[in-house]
Amino acid sequence: MKTPKQWWSWALIMVGLGLMLQSPLAARAQTAPVNSVSRDPQDALSANDQDPPGRVARLNFMDGSVSFQPGGEDDWVTAVLNRPLVTGDNLWADEESRAEVHIGSTALRLGANTGITLLEVSDRAAQIRLAQGSLIVNVRHVDDEDSYEVDTPNVAFVVMQPGDYRIDVDPDGNRTEVTVWRGRGEVTGGGSSYAVVADQHATFTGSDQLSYDLGQLPAGDGFDNWAFERDRNDDQSDSANYVSREMTGYEDLDAYGDWSYVADYGMCWRPRALVAGWAPYRFGHWIWVGPWGWTWVADEPWGFAPFHYGRWAFRGAGWFWVPGPSVVRPIYAPALVAWVGGRPGFNFSFGAGVGWFPLAPGEVFIPGYRVSRGYVNRVNVTNTTVNVTRITSVYNTAIVNRSTTVNNITYANRGVSGGVTVVSRDTFVNARPVGRNAVQVPGRELAEAPVSQMVAAEPARRSVLGTGMPVAKRPPAAVINRQVVALHNPAPMPHSFDQRQAQAGGHLNQPLATQQSLNQQSLVRQEPPGRPVTTNPGSRPSQSQDGFRPFGQASAGNSQTKPQPRVWEAQGTPEPEKSPETQPQSRNAQMSGSSRPVQQTEQQRAQWSHPLAKPVAPVQRRNDEQQKDQEEKFSNWHQQKPASSVPQRQQNSQPPVQSHESAPKKGR
Repeated sequence: MKTPKQWWSWALIMVGLGLMLQSPLAARAQTAPVNSVSRDPQDALSANDQDPPGRVARLNFMDGSVSFQPGGEDDWVTAVLNRPLVTGDNLWADEESRAEVHIGSTALRLGANTGITLLEVSDRAAQIRLAQGSLIVNVRHVDDEDSYEVDTPNVAFVVMQPGDYRIDVDPDGNRTEVTVWRGRGEVTGGGSSYAVVADQHATFTGSDQLSYDLGQLPAGDGFDNWAFERDRNDDQSDSANYVSREMTGYEDLDAYGDWSYVADYGMCWRPRALVAGWAPYRFGHWIWVGPWGWTWVADEPWGFAPFHYGRWAFRGAGWFWVPGPSVVRPIYAPALVAWVGGRPGFNFSFGAGVGWFPLAPGEVFIPGYRVSRGYVNRVNVTNTTVNVTRITSVYNTAIVNRSTTVNNITYANRGVSGGVTVVSRDTFVNARPVGRNAVQVPGRELAEAPVSQMVAAEPARRSVLGTGMPVAKRPPAAVINRQVVALHNPAPMPHSFDQRQAQAGGHLNQPLATQQSLNQQSLVRQEPPGRPVTTNPGSRPSQSQDGFRPFGQASAGNSQTKPQPRVWEAQGTPEPEKSPETQPQSRNAQMSGSSRPVQQTEQQRAQWSHPLAKPVAPVQRRNDEQQKDQEEKFSNWHQQKPASSVPQRQQNSQPPVQSHESAPKKGR
């Protein structure tokens, strides 16, 4: 018979065991998906798949008349520099006009009378619809999981190596010209696949049946020379010594600021020639971009990288930008700020308003949009020096404990004189200029206002269109509606703002504490399942450090042994050229010998519903006559090939045999 002392001992042991069993459950709660009540591992995997892309495109240069159409909308408006461009967006460069778009280190340059659609911009894919005109593409890096595809009315062109490429589509959409100055690409169309290598110019005419011609590089024109000069400026960028070239917007930092060492922060960038009263996130406007929501668009010509990556700090008499760790590919954020007075029910003394200030180095950014727990880690550790313990602490306060107000956290920039910017709710929602409409709020009132991780302001239609004005001349209807052929199934077209708002019951933007009770599909970008890898059948092994993966997600559920990845850098040795006899055929051609892959391809073709793209015809094996014709064309080209296998783009050692004059009209 046990004594009372023994009973108490056993009771203490049982309590201790109970606490030990609860510890893993508490740890698991910290890794739950943001805004998700469920703790099921499958739910966590699903939320991770629905994370927004870690990169976007940026319109960083335009000359002449350039117009823009947000994905899913009918309105065309004048384009605005520094606006993030995402899947579904359209861009048109009119007569005597040019534009430049960057996706990380990749540059897309549009000539005159050129229209493109971003069929997909994600961590692994950049798929561009070129309906008409001239597009020059400079690709600096191609990883195993990276896919760069340009789709035209009759062919799909896939970049296989870093290099410089030009694609021209005539106004009728019946002819596509592909010029490769440096690199290697693959063209698929009309049931055939063709390799186009450095120093080659190929012309493809027709649709169902292609006429294929191969020749030497054409004589350069003004559009070529302009693009090459822009590339040379990027090549000489000093900022690339301090930040990753995959940070969209790095290319404009040199011209507008200087790098210097700052104690406690390392190498930092300080802008030059700032106006009186300048502060980060003050001169520009707010727009609504799905799936992120409220997004900052800066007026400053350099104002992309410093407002979507890194952190801002104030020391002495001025602000400087701290870029954070120089990782391979930092994660894009719509705006790295904390909100003041943005929660429901709070009003400033002047009425309804919204305020914000920039996050300082080491301060945690908690997204106000639906993401996974791992995304919260990645978007922070790639943009500032902060440990996961700190991220978890703030995350638990804002998400696990359902508290959107974080006044218990000390923010360095909140106390900086003039560091907080406040505007009326009307100015905020309708994309009006912040600088000229900022409201002066007494310091005591600002100090007492609550600080939140998101702002409770519902977007309006003007929030989507931004500050662009309706254009007097829309792009030609034939260009807007012209279908292209594509090798990969594009991402789904985004719904219009009105449709998304209706689906969300009029509540597109909700505080984190109540968001999970609403329809969240309008805030989630649906990735097309099972996208094939473009350059190599093997996938890059996953790499992890504090939740950060440099180059996107590896394919889940694949237990096969994977080959070592090939990574072709622009500065490295080019892949050895292969003769037509040894050149591997496209993936579709390789699959044509097996009934199962062909059946899968047909299923994929049947699932396509994109209004602007249709699947390219499956590649058929060439007959003897076709193979002989291609070998003869390659032999003729090779006999005239310049001595240098990788020539300088601005000069040729052999006179060209044709000119770009036969291509569509270019810009100046």
